[in-house]
Amino acid sequence: KPCFNGWRAPRRSLSLDPSGKFAWLKFIANQDIDWAELFIPSAPVAETIIRGTLVYWFLFLIFRLIIKRDIGSVAVSDLIVVVIIADAAQNAMAADYKSITDGLILISTIVFWNFLLDWAAYRFRWIERVLAPKALELIKDGRILHRNLRREFLTEEELMRKVRESGVADLSQIQAAYMEGDGTISVVKPKNGG
Repeated sequence: KPCFNGWRAPRRSLSLDPSGKFAWLKFIANQDIDWAELFIPSAPVAETIIRGTLVYWFLFLIFRLIIKRDIGSVAVSDLIVVVIIADAAQNAMAADYKSITDGLILISTIVFWNFLLDWAAYRFRWIERVLAPKALELIKDGRILHRNLRREFLTEEELMRKVRESGVADLSQIQAAYMEGDGTISVVKPKNGG
């Protein structure tokens, strides 16, 4: 098996410390470690970056356009980052990639896109409007707006469950309710508490 620059860790015991403080060093020295396979990328760096970019944007669009209402209070981009990084890190540790570097490049690509989107949304209002959908009114003056429910494939029972979770049992107590950009439902009560 080829090793890094033809070097292979020697198989010999280290007698540096008879008390055993360097036992871990002894263990490492007695292993056959292929340093090239461990650190040199097995796939072209550009391919890893392109794969990470395409997967990130694909998942972003899926979460943004299709399953927004199921996200709850977790930001879409944060959920994507957690899912992809967990998978990328698992692959790197389980040697599904040939090197740790492959996994680190993929993780860095994903974090880069997440940071860039957050930075751009903070810096430019029009990007924020594109990335974060506007709140959609679901209840107005105690009346359910069924057309908007249909837009989000949200049933009346699901809406009422979310309304009850916010501490309101009756529609007449609601001035307005909105589905926010992150999928949560916010309820506005009249000022007089009615």
